[in-house]
Formats: sequence, C-alpha cells, structure tokens
Amino acid sequence: MSTAPESPMKVLVYSDDANTRAQIRLAIGRRPAADLPLVEYVEVATQPAVVERLDAGDIDVAVVDAEAQPAGGLGVCRQAKDEVYDCPPFLAIIARRDDGWLATWSRADKVIGLPLDPMALANGVAGLMRERAAGRLPVL
Repeated sequence: MSTAPESPMKVLVYSDDANTRAQIRLAIGRRPAADLPLVEYVEVATQPAVVERLDAGDIDVAVVDAEAQPAGGLGVCRQAKDEVYDCPPFLAIIARRDDGWLATWSRADKVIGLPLDPMALANGVAGLMRERAAGRLPVL
C-alpha cells in the first residue's frame, strides 16, 4: 500500500529544445520517489510562458535549462525568485561546471550538470518536491 499523497504535483520544465524537455521528463519519470505523488508536467518553451505559469500559482517545482534561448534558464530563475510570490523551488541544469557561479547568482535551489544523470535529476526533483510539500499549510 502506497503512502504517497493522491493529488499530483506540477513540475514545470523550461527549455526551448523539445528533446531536452523530453530527456528531463524521462529522467524524472511519473513519480521520482515512492513517498511522493505522481508528477504532472507543464512544458514551456519561452520565458513569457514560464512567467504566465508561475503567476498562475499552481507550479510546485520548476526545472530550467540554463542553455535555453533566447532567455536562459538561470536568468528566468533569477527573475522568478525576485518577482513571484511563494516562488516554487528551481532546479537548474547547467552545461558547464564553470556556470556554477551563475547558478548561485540565479538563486537556483538545486543544480545538476550535463550530461544528465537520471538518478541525480530524479533525486533532486524529489527533494524539492518534499520541500515544497512540507512548506504548504493545509487550507482550512
């Protein structure tokens, strides 16, 4: 018998590259850990779409591609951290180890490097999902 909550958590995946978005989805899977609910993916390919979805307030975790064009995921993360009330945690995927300082600047909550390690990505997202779920108060 599963102890995972029933309602899915929404994970936003931002990249201008459909292949990258697919790789991220496949690496995380439908449920990144047994104690977590299913994941409902929200895929976006542009920075305005990220802003629109975050403003809606229904995103639990965001995964961003630092290499996205024309707006990189790290800049999108920084903007969200500055502007979005109750901003969800962000996991940034960086291509170069030297971009670690940019990930710090962006205030990403977790950083994963390329090539994608499916276990590291799933575990990173699972940890952020747990943090997000723990931070939410029940609605009375």
